[in-house]
Amino acid sequence: MKQLLLTITFLSFSFPVQAAILNIKEVKSKGGITAWLVEDHSIPVISMKYSFNGAGAVNDPQDLQGLSRLLSNTLDEGAGDYTSQQFQGLLDNKSISLSFSASRDDFGGNLKTLTKNRDEAFSLLQLALTKPRFDQEAVNRMIAANVTRIRSDMTEPDWVAARLLNSVIYDGHPYAMNSGGTLSSLPQITPAHLKEKLAKDLTRDRLIVSVAGDISEADLSILLDKTFGQLPAKAAAVKISDVKFAGQPTTTLLKLPIPQTIIMATLPGIRIGDPDYFAADIMNFILGSSGFGSRLTEIIREKNGLTYGIYTGMDMMDYAAIFTLSTSTENKNVAQLMDLSRKEFERIKAEKVTIEEIRDAQSYLIGSTPLNLTSTDQIAGTMLTFQRYNLPKNYLDIREAGLNKVTPEDVERAANRLLDLSKLSVIMVGDPANITPTKTVTDLPNVK
Repeated sequence: MKQLLLTITFLSFSFPVQAAILNIKEVKSKGGITAWLVEDHSIPVISMKYSFNGAGAVNDPQDLQGLSRLLSNTLDEGAGDYTSQQFQGLLDNKSISLSFSASRDDFGGNLKTLTKNRDEAFSLLQLALTKPRFDQEAVNRMIAANVTRIRSDMTEPDWVAARLLNSVIYDGHPYAMNSGGTLSSLPQITPAHLKEKLAKDLTRDRLIVSVAGDISEADLSILLDKTFGQLPAKAAAVKISDVKFAGQPTTTLLKLPIPQTIIMATLPGIRIGDPDYFAADIMNFILGSSGFGSRLTEIIREKNGLTYGIYTGMDMMDYAAIFTLSTSTENKNVAQLMDLSRKEFERIKAEKVTIEEIRDAQSYLIGSTPLNLTSTDQIAGTMLTFQRYNLPKNYLDIREAGLNKVTPEDVERAANRLLDLSKLSVIMVGDPANITPTKTVTDLPNVK
């Protein structure tokens, strides 16, 4: 069995680099299920990634926070006539990798198998999706594991800051809930709740599928219906509004007796498809996402020695897009670090970036793409992302052309759209000196 595991790991990461030029085919089953496929028969491995859009934690009831997470933990804990131990044994004996995951917006899963075990792998996935056991022992065990995880997370300042950030910037929206569950909500979840969630949210109209590797269009078409065809056809309509961000700057502090303060800050962001998205991507790289070589790292780490790392990023969800900054520093240096960060935000808005900076960003953002497309897993994941955001099959070409067209004027425009400090929300966890927060909290919301 260990040899089989080594074999599948090696093969899945030996996918030809030429596959970076994605030849994506759209496969539609007789039952109407659609999948994107990149075929490659040079190695006997198949990777499938799929998602049920809109089926994530955003739908969890307030008093059952963590329901989607627990469903992802328990779907493979026994199915049909197989107990948890028996089901896991079947997967292990055939070196089949099968897992589920839940995000705020979506519920998804991964399946990876050697070609010779293909039919059994897809059958086990079908069994997990349609006849999960949800035995009380397994449910209790997963609840206990999640409670232990939360108690451990509560001792990690970075996790505390991220949890506080979600509660603050998404206040009043389902995104503020704890997708991983709370200490009080998880024990309330029963097998009946899991069955209801499965039937209500994991439906064919929400399903997107991406497959890469050693499988033909004809074979995939048959397996799509066998695997997903028994799922309910349609989910009930759900009305969720976009996040409304605060229109003024805020600083929220949770005091902890630790030597460094964790800092997370957000601004309203923009989505893929926005005319300024590629310029914003370049701006983000120059300002902070590139790590070493970025302006923030150069000023705050290299010149002033205030932190080991400072990063910016862009995140997009169904009901919100955000621009983020994350860092940490000694408590005595927090005010100085924030002042320097704000000055760098203002500088990139007021002074055009150089052609050299743009070319460096273009070179990395475009040049690193093939490195992320060298395995069946990565290719299936990339295709799933394209489908998730309604991007065309040739989006890599569109992205490359879009990034190459960005000018200093475009970056300036994007910076002025994104970096409006009058809307900056800052979270601090620690005991910072010379900081006057707009709000101090003593308890972490949506944890207990």
